[in-house]
Amino acid sequence: MKARDLKYFEKLLLEKRQTLLHELGYFGNQTMSANARDISGSYPYSEHPADQGTESMDQEQAYDLATREGRFLFHIDEALERIKDGIYGRCTECNQEISRTRLEAVPHARLCIACKSKEEENRV
Repeated sequence: MKARDLKYFEKLLLEKRQTLLHELGYFGNQTMSANARDISGSYPYSEHPADQGTESMDQEQAYDLATREGRFLFHIDEALERIKDGIYGRCTECNQEISRTRLEAVPHARLCIACKSKEEENRV
């Protein structure tokens, strides 16, 4: 892969990383404020069980989303490491070049389409 392309994808990955960190900070703040309310016993809602269930469900959804975002951040960091190591854009399975179209869609991709398809088939 050309140096210009590597710079382009590095910039793209760093922008995605920054966005994720911002979002994770938001989710972290939401969870922390919810936990602070739990500790203090101060709820903006009544003590009705349905209201408490809604609050609990909202916290669980925020946690699930933050977990997914955290995994995505991990994959972005791995892609940035591959750029530093000079192996970005190559399939980690077959060592073939990953198409630019795929990298545009999934800049943190570590597998070419053929190997990703095989991986998906093996999961089923």
